[in-house]
Parts: sequence; structure tokens; C-alpha cells
Amino acid sequence: MIQEVTTARKRLTTPRAAAVAGIAFSVLFTISMVLIAVSMPAQVQERGSWLLQNESQVMLALTLMPFSGIAFLWFVGVVRDRLGAYEDQLFSTVFFGSGLLFVAMTFAAAAVAGGTIATYASGAGQAMGDDLYEFGRSVMGQIFNTYALRMAGVFMISLGTIWLRTGVMHRGWAILNFALALVLLVSISHSPWVTMIFPVWVLAVSVYFLIRSKRDPSLEQMGEAGAA
Repeated sequence: MIQEVTTARKRLTTPRAAAVAGIAFSVLFTISMVLIAVSMPAQVQERGSWLLQNESQVMLALTLMPFSGIAFLWFVGVVRDRLGAYEDQLFSTVFFGSGLLFVAMTFAAAAVAGGTIATYASGAGQAMGDDLYEFGRSVMGQIFNTYALRMAGVFMISLGTIWLRTGVMHRGWAILNFALALVLLVSISHSPWVTMIFPVWVLAVSVYFLIRSKRDPSLEQMGEAGAA
């Protein structure tokens, strides 16, 4: 009896939890990236003075970033739970690992940005000159744009492959995954619009989960086979 109650509760919460976690990640991550984008100067030649002028906006973005990462981890967990017994070990390992690496490198980039701001706020950054600013900005850009976004692309490809092989999601979603992931993998642009591909994709998937779980309650049972 206890097991039946637990299973029923799981059926009711898993897909909706994925939707809520994914939407939370998308909103928080997008707000953070937009705040950083509007705070940074249009010209690269402008040095660290803008950090002091827009310190509150950037710090708010960096404060929201950890919570977006936490929400993303919940999204990853409930998506895996949704797959249940259909989960393929090979692609699921790549899916899970790339998701963790995306969060870790996003946190690392945010930490570099936060450290640079704190150094300038203390006055040490101005005393050390513009080299510190250039170093911090370059490291942050390399970690996030070169590595974290690539891991986001791998995350999308692996999940799209799982969906394609298992039929858990519509074939069109898998094809869309591959197309968007390819942009993240091969793009050399540091445009914030390219960065927005990933949170918008997570938002679309989350809304899709939420709509389908409301239209078809049987979808709540996904993952039951893995728990049985």
C-alpha cells in the first residue's frame, strides 16, 4: 500500500517538476545574462570603470546565477526520472555529464566575474591597471562562451538522441535539438543572442512537458517502469 501511494505521488509530480524546474532555470538564467549584457560596454576598449558604474546590476546577475544552476540540476534529474527504464546508459552518461559540466563552468565564469568586480571595488584593480580587467574578462569569456556553451550543445544532442531512440518525445523535438545544438557547437560568436538559445530551448521543453502532463495524465507515469 505504501509503495502504491509513493508511486502515485511520483506520477503526479515528476513531469510537472521538470516543467517548474526548467522554467525557473530559463527565467533566472535569462535575467542574469540580460543584466550582464546591458551592463557591459559596447566597446571592448572600455576598461574596468564600467564595473563600478554598473556594479549593482552585475552583482544581481551573479547572485541569481547559482539559483538558476540549482534549478537546472533539478531539471536534469526529473528528465532522467521521466525516461525511467528507457534510459540508455551511454547517452545518459553524456547527457548527465555535459549538464554537470555546463553548470560547473557557468559557476566558474560567474566566480571570475565576481572576483574581478570585488577587486575593482576594493581599489586594488585600479592600482593594478587594466591588465587585471583584461585577464578576468578573457578568462570569463573563454570558460563560458568556448566551453560551457559547447557542453550545452552536447547536452542537447545527447538528450535529442535519447528522445529519438526511445520515442519518449516527438521526433520533431529531436530534430530541433540537433539544429540548435549545432549552432552552439560551431558558433564562434560571443553574441548574447547565441547564448539565449539554450535557456529558450529549456523553456520550450518545460512548457511542452507541462502542457502534455495536463492534457494526458498518463504521461505522469513515465519513469514508473524504472522504479518497479
